[in-house]
Amino acid sequence: MSDRTRPIPTVAIAVDLAVLTVRDGSLQVLLVERGIEPWRGLQALPGGFLDDEEEDLDTAAARELAEETGLDLDQVHLEQMRTYGTPGRDPRGRVVAVCYLAFIPDLPSPHAGGDAQAAAWVPAQTVLEPGTRLAFDHKRIVADAVERARSKIEYTTLATRFCPPEFTVAELRQVYEIVWGEPLDQRNFHRKITGAEGVLVPTGEQTTRQGGRPAGLFRAGPVTTLHPAMLRPTRAW
Repeated sequence: MSDRTRPIPTVAIAVDLAVLTVRDGSLQVLLVERGIEPWRGLQALPGGFLDDEEEDLDTAAARELAEETGLDLDQVHLEQMRTYGTPGRDPRGRVVAVCYLAFIPDLPSPHAGGDAQAAAWVPAQTVLEPGTRLAFDHKRIVADAVERARSKIEYTTLATRFCPPEFTVAELRQVYEIVWGEPLDQRNFHRKITGAEGVLVPTGEQTTRQGGRPAGLFRAGPVTTLHPAMLRPTRAW
């Protein structure tokens, strides 16, 4: 049968959001408790179906994030990660989900809404443990999102997205350590990150919020790619 005569299958399009932050000393992912079937009461990533044929994917992602968690995109780095369309991933029928990956600094606890009964930050390490269950194929998506985050901070300045507007080199290093799950050499990290042109912009101010000697404050610079890359350790949780 040619493509011209083949009947068009019925496929629903959804968006899912893997929202990551560094919070309470760990890499955490935003999960909601499903308030409807299937898998009512089970945790899942925020997301849902497009509202209508006129809604584009980016708009749907922003809407679902706001409806189910009360968060908006003002402080969010949002990008499409990949598409998930394995048959049977949704018991209601053939559903293709476009997953968005979001990186945000630490924010107050989210507020559930829409189809969600509750929303909370959950350590990614806890989510990926063998005994943890999520709805649909969302555990696989979380695993993919964590690996994408680990990879991207090697060669981009994305780690600064997990920091407040002004941060110290030590605070940025802690982001790398938390995302990679490995301690880093302080002097080596400081030399590499401050020696990369355009990555950090000094504010001229200092802080003692971490204790000890005053440390310089920086803002994220205009550069988005790290040269050379900040290669991660070989072992991670």
